Amino acid sequence: MLLFVILALLVIWLTISSRIPRDEWWFRIADFPRLQILFVGILTLAGLIWWPAEWTIWRELLLIALMVAITYQMKMILPYTFIWKDQVKLVRQEDLNPDNQISMIVSNVLTPNRKYQKLIDLVNELQPDLLLTLETDQAWQNALSVIEADYPYRVAVPLDNLYGMHLYSKLELKDIEIKYLLSDEIPSIHASVILRSGNEVDLYCLHPQPPSPTEAAESTLRDAELLMVGDAIKDIDQSCIVMGDLNDVAWSKTTRLFQRISGLLDPRVGRKFINTFHADYPCFRWSLDHVFHSTDFALVKMERLPHIGSDHFPVYTVLQTDRMYEHIHEEIEEEAGDQAEADEKIQEGIAKSREENLKSTSHVGHIETP
Repeated sequence: MLLFVILALLVIWLTISSRIPRDEWWFRIADFPRLQILFVGILTLAGLIWWPAEWTIWRELLLIALMVAITYQMKMILPYTFIWKDQVKLVRQEDLNPDNQISMIVSNVLTPNRKYQKLIDLVNELQPDLLLTLETDQAWQNALSVIEADYPYRVAVPLDNLYGMHLYSKLELKDIEIKYLLSDEIPSIHASVILRSGNEVDLYCLHPQPPSPTEAAESTLRDAELLMVGDAIKDIDQSCIVMGDLNDVAWSKTTRLFQRISGLLDPRVGRKFINTFHADYPCFRWSLDHVFHSTDFALVKMERLPHIGSDHFPVYTVLQTDRMYEHIHEEIEEEAGDQAEADEKIQEGIAKSREENLKSTSHVGHIETP
């Protein structure tokens, strides 16, 4: 009985702590393992109900609190299952138009991982229009040089600090910028990509720092970077894609606020989780790698790709744009106080960035076009 009590209190505390508006990693870490918390909560609930011991008021109160926690966890994750309504419509077979499509692989390669050929084989097999690699250093850049003939447009930011980033594109890139939004050590790539139809799409490639005992003690900079991009997107009437390893889960408060501020859609809603991290531990996985897009896109395909030796699985996504989809999709509405909350978090991030006065070891990014 003691074990069930301890587990119940743990599930209840993790559920409560995820609601506490604090940025310290020991609070924010509770956002990630909601599936695991739900699983433990259900098993504990069964144990508390069927344990052959006398029912007391404390046991009943614990049971009620545990049921509330389980209900909350289910509320957070059910939108990413097939029982929920799709947020992004699937393109019908008869409407497929390759000229208006864009395919992309997002892959956090894990810098020490040297199984280069596994990713190269996936790229050769799928031939995506875009390949975004994260945690890529100079060794990875050298290894991926074999695909450069197929990808004439390239943005390279090789770094040894786990925040290197490379973008390879078959499609024309223009207005390319390598930005360091809040930290001199963490780049992001901003560009416009020209589809085969001539349509232009704004592209934002991100990899903010996660809250963890080995990375950032707080989620302040991560949250601010994501919301800065969302705030910049909301006022533009332009096709848009945000992709990368956001070091946040789809169901977190920050990511949901980002969606409401930016108006971008998540093709996983109503379908599946696509948990990408940790690739080596099936029982401890959640969604860290994301593709969000404007309402003029519909989904052709989205799938998790095989293990490449990294701690992340790559994600392959194919989208198709057409203005008619804007009238089919339901817009994500801002809630009262969303903008004020986003502004506050952005200002906190800017202040923290100045306070820490992060110094870059190098701004080594370069851009290649034919």
